[in-house]
Amino acid sequence: MIVSRSLRQHALSTFITVLAAGLASGLVMSVFTVSKQSRIAFTGGDIGYDAVLGAKGSPLQLVLNTVYHLETSPGNIPWDVYEETKARRDVRYAIPYAVGDNLQGYRIVGTTAEIFDVFEYQKGIGFEFATGRAFAEDRMEAVIGSKAAKDLGMEVGTEFRPSHGVRYLPGTEHDEVYVVTGILEPSNTPADQVVWIPIEGIYRMEGHYVDGGKRQVEVGAKEIPNEWKEVSSVMIKYHSIAAGMNHRGEVSAGDYTLAWPIADVMGGFFNKMGWITQVLLYVAYLVVIVAAFGLLASIYNTMNERRREFAILRALGARRGTVFSVIVLEAATIAFLGSLLGYAIYFAILSATAVLIRDQTGVVMEAFVYHPALIWTPVGMVLIGAFAGVFPALKAYSTDVARTLA
Repeated sequence: MIVSRSLRQHALSTFITVLAAGLASGLVMSVFTVSKQSRIAFTGGDIGYDAVLGAKGSPLQLVLNTVYHLETSPGNIPWDVYEETKARRDVRYAIPYAVGDNLQGYRIVGTTAEIFDVFEYQKGIGFEFATGRAFAEDRMEAVIGSKAAKDLGMEVGTEFRPSHGVRYLPGTEHDEVYVVTGILEPSNTPADQVVWIPIEGIYRMEGHYVDGGKRQVEVGAKEIPNEWKEVSSVMIKYHSIAAGMNHRGEVSAGDYTLAWPIADVMGGFFNKMGWITQVLLYVAYLVVIVAAFGLLASIYNTMNERRREFAILRALGARRGTVFSVIVLEAATIAFLGSLLGYAIYFAILSATAVLIRDQTGVVMEAFVYHPALIWTPVGMVLIGAFAGVFPALKAYSTDVARTLA
């Protein structure tokens, strides 16, 4: 009763303090949850393939380029390497990738139609067609990921011209015209943002060169010699873990890079970038401290005008401990209200982050997944609020009744 009346009487300062506490708890919960969810999204889950084979260089760049379609290709490898990999007895399947073009910013990947039959982006999640069919490998046809098709307004039968380079620049369109033959079902993976075309189409586009950049395929050429062909990377699924270990040992001594296992490559990336999470946590903790001091200042500044109120309560028989408890309870109540607001701020931040990450990478984060921070942050906030109320409570506790009333 006394606490609720006090909060109403000082509504403005109460609102500001509740807002500060809400921002503090919302930020802390968001940092912990986003950090964990992003790591799980990029490194966890049952990935349907095991490794990526590519040119000599950084495994991380190879994974980001091939798996998440975020980086430029580190280089090309000969077609023979792909065929040798595919022919290995310990390899279940091998899918070639050739990149270098885009459709209004969406990555175009040249590959084989086999990808729509055997490839699983995650275990149990392969390519399913919402409408249409796979492309014919000897025609200028394309299959569009669900998000790319929606954003670009594509449907079966739509024609388009690819643009040169992985970043869209108006005026860089090729002369070749492709027709959409299929739209994929949403998979909640980066594949939703990809335009898939026959790998032969990559080789035959004007301005593209083969045989180490020395030759351009002549218009109307019926067949391209295998020794001229190159691929950006090869997606590999092994029959066993031992197969991956053996293959990595063989490749490490050669001129190529094998990113295996992919989760370890991305895990290493997150470990290196862990300092960013720590900085964000320090900022969140600083906001918590500021909110605690704001709560203390808010209650303390009202003490002078409330000294007579407490003196009257004491004169009416209220004990010192009762007055002390009222102040601490008021501070804890403000912190509790801030924690409730913090949940709203947390859901807003996490939802916005999930949308941003999906738009940029195609990776989907779970916005409503339990994390221990969702429990201990509000509890900690209430305890900090109660502790911030101790000093003003001590001042009220020591109020001299006779002097104050006089």
